[in-house]
Amino acid sequence: MKVGIIIVCYNNELDIDIKECTKHLKEIKDVVFCFVNNNSQDNTYDALKEINAACKNVSVINISKKKSDTAAVRAGARFMTNQFNLKHLGFVPSNKIIKYGSLSVLIKEIRNNQFDISSINPYKVNDKGVKLTFFQSLFPILEHLEKQLVNN
Repeated sequence: MKVGIIIVCYNNELDIDIKECTKHLKEIKDVVFCFVNNNSQDNTYDALKEINAACKNVSVINISKKKSDTAAVRAGARFMTNQFNLKHLGFVPSNKIIKYGSLSVLIKEIRNNQFDISSINPYKVNDKGVKLTFFQSLFPILEHLEKQLVNN
C-alpha cells in the first residue's frame, strides 16, 4: 500500500522548475502524487504534464472550470482512490506552494519527510473521536509536518 498526496495548482507556472521537481519526485518511494490543475490561465498544466511524463509516481488531472481548493482536492481524491490502493491520502492546497516559494521546494520538503508522511495515521491526525470514512480522513500533509517539527 502507498500514500497518496494531492497537490492543487493554480497559475503556478513561474513556481515550477520541471527539472528540479522531476529530480525530487524520482527520489520519493511509496508515495504517489496527483497534481490537480485548477483551471490555470497560464502554462501550469503543460508544466505538470511534462513532470507526469518523466515520473512514474505522478498523475495529473485538469479541471476545466475553476473550483475551490476543497472541490479540487475532492476531484483528486476520487481519481486517486479509483487508480490506487492507498494506505491514506493527504493534500496540499494551492496557497501552500506560494508559502514554500516554489513547487520544487515543496516537493523537496515532502521528499525529506517521506518517512514521516508514510507513517502518518490519518485517524489520529483528525482527532474527531468518530470513525472516519476515507474521504473524511484526508489530511493536510504540511500542517502535520509542521506540528512534527514543533514537537521534536
